[in-house]
Amino acid sequence: MPVRPHDTPGMMDNCWHIKHWSHELTFKRPAGTSRGVMLSKPAYFIEVACEGFKGQGECGLLPGLSIDDSPQYPLQLAEFCQAIDALGAEQWLAWADSGQISSNFLHAWRLWPSMVFALEQTLLSFVDSRNGGSGQQLFDNPFSQRSKGIPINGLIWMGDADHMTQEAEARLSEGFTCLKMKVGAIDFQQEMAQLTQLRRRFSSQELELRVDANGAFTKANAAEAMDALLTLDLHSIEQPSAPTDIDLLAELSANHDLPIALDESLIGRHDSRTRDALLEAVKPAYIVLKPSLVGGFASAEDWIHRANKRGIAYWVTSALESSMGLNAIAQWAAQLEGLSGYQGLGTGSIYQNNLPSLTKVKSGELWQR
Repeated sequence: MPVRPHDTPGMMDNCWHIKHWSHELTFKRPAGTSRGVMLSKPAYFIEVACEGFKGQGECGLLPGLSIDDSPQYPLQLAEFCQAIDALGAEQWLAWADSGQISSNFLHAWRLWPSMVFALEQTLLSFVDSRNGGSGQQLFDNPFSQRSKGIPINGLIWMGDADHMTQEAEARLSEGFTCLKMKVGAIDFQQEMAQLTQLRRRFSSQELELRVDANGAFTKANAAEAMDALLTLDLHSIEQPSAPTDIDLLAELSANHDLPIALDESLIGRHDSRTRDALLEAVKPAYIVLKPSLVGGFASAEDWIHRANKRGIAYWVTSALESSMGLNAIAQWAAQLEGLSGYQGLGTGSIYQNNLPSLTKVKSGELWQR
């Protein structure tokens, strides 16, 4: 079982050690997207202890989507921890003093973005622990100080029409003013009927609607689907077609008025050339940042820098991490300059056996507990 994140990383013996472990998270309800239905997902964690303090982080691996998803992942994670161990306590403390992981180490492990994400968390957690904290305040901002919430969207998973309608009603009753609905897996006309019903009840001034196709639309049906969705006064469509079909994405972006947000297309682009090429080709209105999938906080901030230069906006979402990873992403998002609108961080209650919660949702906002 994972170490409970509310157990304070206090004084231990003075040994230097690194460990890793896993925990299978079980969804309360089947989580349906156009890629299929998930009943559970693995979560992996690392811990570094030094000088009587420790830090912990989560590898936000999402099977079927993460570029580093592999049957060999547990073995590779063990090798990753061995690489950290080989650096030794002196190097770790130097990173802690500077607040930065060496660029050479990050570059060497760039093909394993979920592990880099975990290492960034672990270092920040360690620094907080060494400074007398609980190891849970990774960033110092109004959100982590419990004085300000983050506006978030309500998420509606794919399912039968009745279930999706019930979920939408529940989110609205909880105070959400933005809903994101998955499209592209069940009958599109059913999905259109549900979206139309919501829009008839609530204007775009009352309710912001976003849809996420998870790459479901193809050359044969994408244009027709985009035209139909445009009639609903939506905020945007996330990843309308396959992440690698850059030509189709560029065509949809250029020829349709419904704003496009790129999500999965960002995954696996580790260098400046491929990142710039994507943004120049597609010219999306938005990019969606999942730190665990794009290589951590520093890598996500690089995406933001490149997007800002082109007038492309962004928002931040989780990738179905446990409460540990979600807390880290929320704290990071809260300190970003230019963060606006609704973030996709409302996934803290989707598991039956999550780690103890570090956040709570109140009236459509995410708050630190």
